[in-house]
Amino acid sequence: MSENIRLHKDAIEMLKETSRTFFIPITYLSEGLKEAVGSAYLCMRAIDEIEDHPELEKKAKATLLRSVSSLLRKGVSKEELAKLFAPYQNILPEVTLRLADWIEYCPKNVVDQVLDATAIMGEGMADWALKDWEIKSEQDLDDYTYYVAGLVGVMLSDIWKWHSDIETDKDLAIGFGRGLQSVNILRNRSEDLQRGGIDFFPEGWEVADMFAYARRNLKLGEEYTKAIKSGPILDFCKIPLALAKATLQALEEGKEKMTRQDVNSVVNRVVE
Repeated sequence: MSENIRLHKDAIEMLKETSRTFFIPITYLSEGLKEAVGSAYLCMRAIDEIEDHPELEKKAKATLLRSVSSLLRKGVSKEELAKLFAPYQNILPEVTLRLADWIEYCPKNVVDQVLDATAIMGEGMADWALKDWEIKSEQDLDDYTYYVAGLVGVMLSDIWKWHSDIETDKDLAIGFGRGLQSVNILRNRSEDLQRGGIDFFPEGWEVADMFAYARRNLKLGEEYTKAIKSGPILDFCKIPLALAKATLQALEEGKEKMTRQDVNSVVNRVVE
């Protein structure tokens, strides 16, 4: 098996292992687009694992995230990333340790956009780690969700333009990302509170307020998709949107999460 084929196989396996929301829609994308979006997801997941790591102190997280971002901005090499991650070899997950592989997996004429968005995300995550993720207001929530999810929407808009010359509204893309992230916040709140008492709810907010925030931003996601007329890119956008709405409904019904059968049913309705 050639190194290129092996890398593609490894990337797909890692996507399947790490992505509940995006693995399925990525598989519907055409060649080239699949690699671009898959690489982007894995690069961002790599730094997300640093932000979420239970064994790293917040200052260590911030330092590591900023160091990664600096390398991404100047033109990263496998050797430099390996040296940076060496002290954390035994605690960081494979998706993070193999960041250089995911960069290599990306098509060369769109990799700069992926690296730039990932670097900005890493810097924003570092800032929020040092703030101890204290969300005091809706403005704070907007800022946090911009860095961890809105930037994903911006980067995907760049990829759609690169591959298919599709123009989308980046403000709507940011709202789309915020909507998906706020659903995650609702779904994972108990776990986050147990993980050092982290609470992404602004001061004074009840669960109903976060539901309203999620639905308001998912509406922006619906508007975003109207610029995409048909095809795999539209399906890619509609699948996580439909899953987010279904997750909100499941949470309202008192379920902890959707079953695999529920997920498959939602996906099948979108792509029929």
